[in-house]
Amino acid sequence: MKTRHPNPSAADMSNDFPGADALAALRAWCEGASSRDAAGRYLRDRLVQGQSARGVIGQIRRQLALYARCRQRADLATLFECPAHKRRHHARATAQAVETLRTLRLPTPQIGDDITRWLPERAVRALHAAGIRTLADLTVRIPRRRQWWRAVPGLGPASAKTIEAFFAAHPALTERARALIVAERQSDVTPWEQLRLPHEVDGSAGAFRAPLSTCILGVDNDYDAIQAWLALHESPATQRAYRKEAERLILWGIVARGKALSSLTTRDATDYRAFLRRPTPRERWVGPPRPRTSPDWRPFVDNLSARSIAHALAVLSALFRWLVEQRYVVANPFAGIKVRGSKRATALETAHAFTEGEWLLTRTIANGLEWSYGWQAAAAQRVRFMLDFGYATGLRISELANATLRNVEVDAVGDHWLHVTGKGGKPARVTLTPLARTALERYLQERGLTVSRARWNPVTPLIGSLDDGDAGIKPLRLWEVMRRFFRQAAQIIEHDHPALAEKLRQATPHWMRHTHATHAIARGVELSAVRDNLRHASISTTSIYLHADDVKRARQFGQAFTD
Repeated sequence: MKTRHPNPSAADMSNDFPGADALAALRAWCEGASSRDAAGRYLRDRLVQGQSARGVIGQIRRQLALYARCRQRADLATLFECPAHKRRHHARATAQAVETLRTLRLPTPQIGDDITRWLPERAVRALHAAGIRTLADLTVRIPRRRQWWRAVPGLGPASAKTIEAFFAAHPALTERARALIVAERQSDVTPWEQLRLPHEVDGSAGAFRAPLSTCILGVDNDYDAIQAWLALHESPATQRAYRKEAERLILWGIVARGKALSSLTTRDATDYRAFLRRPTPRERWVGPPRPRTSPDWRPFVDNLSARSIAHALAVLSALFRWLVEQRYVVANPFAGIKVRGSKRATALETAHAFTEGEWLLTRTIANGLEWSYGWQAAAAQRVRFMLDFGYATGLRISELANATLRNVEVDAVGDHWLHVTGKGGKPARVTLTPLARTALERYLQERGLTVSRARWNPVTPLIGSLDDGDAGIKPLRLWEVMRRFFRQAAQIIEHDHPALAEKLRQATPHWMRHTHATHAIARGVELSAVRDNLRHASISTTSIYLHADDVKRARQFGQAFTD
């Protein structure tokens, strides 16, 4: 049976080479001397220490075999691992191998190396199954956070420690990998921060640029003009949302039209509207969510809904309107462009809410996450808090993620409030209902924190990180956690409740806000109170949640006009 020899780990990468006495003993043994005679003649001190002669010779052979494998010379390593009864046959080759190894230096791993050269076979199998084949793939695609290895099926903590030790021994690999990915990345789908626009499409000579002498921006290309527009918005969330739309358009203009942003026509704008409905070719434009540093990043995760298209075009129209005002361009190609079905999509926004029964069933599933579905206790507790607190307050994702204990207030009459910073940086406060307060107290206890307000640390985030109890959670991470829960809940109930399962597959954390408003109005809360708690600028926005009246109207008319 052929013996497999695992690759040495980073911890085993040794420069130790046997001494002259050890090599003399090995040479004598290879030429036919017994282990006792060879060790007794050259390594008597080791025998005095209690080691067996066979063990001493075996240790020298293993040391040389490992030395050879660490230097990527498996062919030489096999000479030191041959059966003892064949040693005389390989004596000359073994002696030559020893001389060769004297001059070999420890190799430096290259970023393009296959992982099979450096990592244990078991880890390699799991990484290959996940599509990770080179050190560059491993360095860039594996997120650097606690328990990162859970994202790779079949890769356990022991293999993860071996991989981490390897990269700790070769810290330069990370920077080399990132440089390689930037060099290899397809320029036509490069994220905004990596964009390097060719001169012919950078807008410096855009077809619809206004005379340079009249422009008050002080920039000479489209990228810098958009950067100036983004800088107007102090909210990081708003900047990200607006950057996404500008990024998509500027990439589409270059790839699909070969034009600068400041050269786009109204015809281009209407074609872009069609493109947003179905971005093609999909392999270039569409892909699963990935970090913006990943080579797998794509501008879209799917086709856009009519409502999302209308939002995108509204943002772009606002961008061009501002550029016209700054006298950077002479016209707005997106002015007046409509999106079929966008109004209907807005009216159907209330469908993005769970009924009382659907919410109760969804919440019941959350109660058994750690016992029935394998979640860690801390992760399950966090999800339950986010469900209860988000439902009871109607907070936006960013507001929920950024809230701290400092923001909780009890007024003079004993009412509880949560101070938040909403859209546009507007300060506001949201009432903390008994359900919200109970959920908060329970979650604080589960995190080992006091429930006494007098002993609170003001900077403690309402939602804690699983890696660091004192740290909070980013809005994007919160969104991912809730989406994971909704998708798993859909799988659990899809056989018994297919309609709800389909809703859960589509659900996002923002649905909790819709559900909060819908249930509040159905339970008799005044429309103006719901508006204030949601912080809508107009009560007409809040009125979309009045669809409970439609149910009542349908039932009343059904009773009036029976068969």
